[in-house]
Amino acid sequence: MAVDDARTDVRYGTGDDGSTWLLEGKRVRKYHPRVVACGEVDELNTVIGVCRSLLRERHMDLEVELRKVQEALFRMGAELASEAPENLGIKLIGTEDVSSLEAALDRLSSELEELRHFIYPSGSLPGAMLHFARAVARRAERAVVLLSDQERVNPEVVRYLNRLSTLLFQMARAVNAREKVPEDEWPGRGFG
Repeated sequence: MAVDDARTDVRYGTGDDGSTWLLEGKRVRKYHPRVVACGEVDELNTVIGVCRSLLRERHMDLEVELRKVQEALFRMGAELASEAPENLGIKLIGTEDVSSLEAALDRLSSELEELRHFIYPSGSLPGAMLHFARAVARRAERAVVLLSDQERVNPEVVRYLNRLSTLLFQMARAVNAREKVPEDEWPGRGFG
């Protein structure tokens, strides 16, 4: 959620000076760690929207799961855009959100063979896009961790992003397996 994009009660160009609002009305520079974290989560939500459009016809179960993820990411964006998220009147990211991702991971694991090598992020178009979303999720996680080193952040936000990147990786593998696109193994050292 980009705060400048979401505000409809102001004129255009209010961010031309390089600043933006937090939800409480405080103006900060656009490179403030809180704004950067919000931007990374917003980009992740957008990439997941692309993934949903690619999954809709042939992988509806994954598309439905990602719709729930987008709802959580909107709440997360609001939470990160506030210095006092407990006053927003929204459900904050919590253990039940993390548990929901873990349940989805458990469901997908039954479809997948154990991984014994690193794989290139590739495959079918939806599979490759899910790999891309996983990389964006990791970047968002790094931005939130950096923010949490400087300001108070709900620790469940970091846990959620960590599980989400794992889920996106497993979704990519599942889509490629369902579409019978073999995983492209890196010929380096194996594991397991």
